[in-house]
Amino acid sequence: MPNRKTGYCTDDVSRAFMVALTYLRLNPNDRLAHRLASTYLSFLAHAQMEDGRFHNFMDYDRRWSDEVGTPDSCGRAIWALGYGIAHAQSPWRRTCIERLDRALPTVESLGHLRSRAYAALGLAHAYTSAKDPKYADALRLLAGEMRAAYEATASDDWQWFENAMFYDNARLCEAMVRAGRALAEPRFHEVGLRTLAFYEAVTTENGVHVPIGNHGWYYHGGHRARYAQQPLEACAMVEAELAAFDLTCDVAHFASAELATEWYYGKNSRGIVMAQGGGCCDGLEEDAVNTNMGAESTLALLAAAYALALRRERVLRAVR
Repeated sequence: MPNRKTGYCTDDVSRAFMVALTYLRLNPNDRLAHRLASTYLSFLAHAQMEDGRFHNFMDYDRRWSDEVGTPDSCGRAIWALGYGIAHAQSPWRRTCIERLDRALPTVESLGHLRSRAYAALGLAHAYTSAKDPKYADALRLLAGEMRAAYEATASDDWQWFENAMFYDNARLCEAMVRAGRALAEPRFHEVGLRTLAFYEAVTTENGVHVPIGNHGWYYHGGHRARYAQQPLEACAMVEAELAAFDLTCDVAHFASAELATEWYYGKNSRGIVMAQGGGCCDGLEEDAVNTNMGAESTLALLAAAYALALRRERVLRAVR
């Protein structure tokens, strides 16, 4: 049951657009997915401002409640548009190209690491599909900044981009893997694979995926927080591992993606099924479960499941 008073946000609409497009790759004739994808893209186009940035929060009465969206929401909108260039049908693809081109000048202003990673993911998809040099230039800029952050922080015992692991961690690894593959520049995907291996070691305990909890995070030299674990972390891990699989054809990455997907279905540090009734609970706590099912959580579940389903046939061929 939607909570109408919370309105709408570009963050979740961006996620939803990509989920709908991924579902259409599995079921091209699904009419509901077509209608939803069209609605989500229309929202993103409406959210974009004249200077290329995006609003994020819209009230239920359809009035924007912010002057400009957060850097993360702008980055996610760019990600969604780039994914649309790669995977949407022709009329939607043209809209995605127009809107991404308008957003390109704003890429340099994305000052946060995750905002850059989200935008880099979109640009990697866009350049892989369209081969437009301006997408390559913007992607190379963002990946270069992320690589510089890694080199400034990494040490023998800490192969990471910053001095702590916060939220949506595996997206940083995925962005570098996809950037390196799209640009054919190993200096980027090598960092992505190295940091992903380090993140795997941190978040795998006795064959169970245990994401970094947001009650304290994980600072270099400190103790990692185990709770509250968020559904978006498992999804990020799934898609990062699948990006690594696409690059290397190493089925171990697919197995790691499966392991992260199982987090939703009860193979987690508390043995509790998070996916229930078509939705996903918002958080795994040490002594409870947040039973609210927000859009972010349910979309994370769907994104992970659909991404995994797309790769299964390729994995079966590799094993044979």
